[in-house]
Amino acid sequence: QLQLAVPVAVVFAPGSVPGDLPRPLPFRDVQEMEISVNLRAGVTSRHEMLYRSTTAREEAALGAATARETDAALHLLQDTSLGSLTVYVIPETSSLLPQGISTYVGKHRSALVRAGGGLAAFRARLQQLIQVMSFTASSIAAALSDRVPDSQLGPDARRHLKSSLGYEITFSLLNPDPKSHTVDWDIEEAVNRYVQPVLDKLSLVANFSVDSQILYYAVLGVTPRFDKESSSFLLSSHSLPHVINPVEARLGSSAASLYPVLNFLLYVPERSHSPLYIQDKDGAPVSTNAFHSPRWGGIMIYNVEAPASPQASLPLHVDVDMVRVMEVFLAQLRLLFGLSREELPPEFLVESPGNEGLADWELDHLLWAHTVENIATVSTTLTSLAQLLDKIGNIVIKDDVASEVYRAVASVQSAVAELATGHLHSAFQASKEAVTSSERAFFDPSLLHLLYFPDDQKFAIYIPLFLPMAVPILLSLAKIVREARQRKKDPTK
Repeated sequence: QLQLAVPVAVVFAPGSVPGDLPRPLPFRDVQEMEISVNLRAGVTSRHEMLYRSTTAREEAALGAATARETDAALHLLQDTSLGSLTVYVIPETSSLLPQGISTYVGKHRSALVRAGGGLAAFRARLQQLIQVMSFTASSIAAALSDRVPDSQLGPDARRHLKSSLGYEITFSLLNPDPKSHTVDWDIEEAVNRYVQPVLDKLSLVANFSVDSQILYYAVLGVTPRFDKESSSFLLSSHSLPHVINPVEARLGSSAASLYPVLNFLLYVPERSHSPLYIQDKDGAPVSTNAFHSPRWGGIMIYNVEAPASPQASLPLHVDVDMVRVMEVFLAQLRLLFGLSREELPPEFLVESPGNEGLADWELDHLLWAHTVENIATVSTTLTSLAQLLDKIGNIVIKDDVASEVYRAVASVQSAVAELATGHLHSAFQASKEAVTSSERAFFDPSLLHLLYFPDDQKFAIYIPLFLPMAVPILLSLAKIVREARQRKKDPTK
């Protein structure tokens, strides 16, 4: 039974307080909503609302020229603890938001909402905004996807990566035709410039390692179809799943990895199959010329322009445009972590996170989901361990294994308590510790069930050894007993 508490401050600027507010400012209110998961697990979302007026410094920040400047100024004044939200209500006549926009979501943990439409309409808008910036029923169901019936899950629920203590990211350049193309890509510079800021932000969630490789003569394994009209080669959407397996056999990165591996492949088509384009289900070309595979990674096809003259010397030198490539790979990375933007109403305006790749509230979104998933994982692991120990009556449980189990249970209880009080950061850290302890206990070498034999197996092994030896001994004992009885009956004179 989980209770997810979200602290929300609703701050009214002068001239924006609805006339039908139930009480004078400031006051507190609590809104609870049940998220149905299954019969054995209950999740309640609890929004702890604090309604108040703006301070003098907040009023000054709201007087900035643009919403972006206001968001930056308010960030310095607001509560920056993970999982908390601050919603600033501005007058209906304010020019801070563009015409037709009623809600602005900043890149930190605050939003601007235009007043108007009465208290009921305002509360509905507020509820929608909180769900966008914290968690939704679908994101919690996706985190508990192993326990939820498929009928309750959305189409993207199994696309996201499972929660892990670490991830390995591998960028691979596939050059199937090195005789025709010499391909250069400045992957180190691109990673430092575009990927590292995102990973720095995600370092709170997990540890990341990044590596890259160039594979020669690595082909896709699917022969593309030639289209006469466009004089190009096409890969249809139904053939894309068959592309991955032949390539994955060459990657070799997941064999020695402790953590999930994310593969991002840049494929330069061979000269005989160039240019190569990907078609979607409707037969239209995919604008990015890339596709992604859930919980695996993504592949982008990078076409090389044909030489101007047929007599051009081979191999052609190709410099990869890393900006275009990294835009696609970062979008795929966001999809794999479940950070894809859900469809928002047209009156919502969401600020771009910029170079960091994800906003603060998106990081919170990820932490909510991973904390809930970690708690469910620990519950499953400890239940499996208990069932194993019940089956093997003579198993020896060492003190260090027992202490890991106790630590896992205590950490889970701490995580559940911290979630109920709205302390997201400490809840996530406790859930990570619980996962580590439960995994250590479950995979301890002394608890390998093959080390312990059932009783019937012991009889099957030892009876053939001892029975032949026991027969003469038992016969001798019987003879001794008979002789002893005979002596008692016929005592010697």
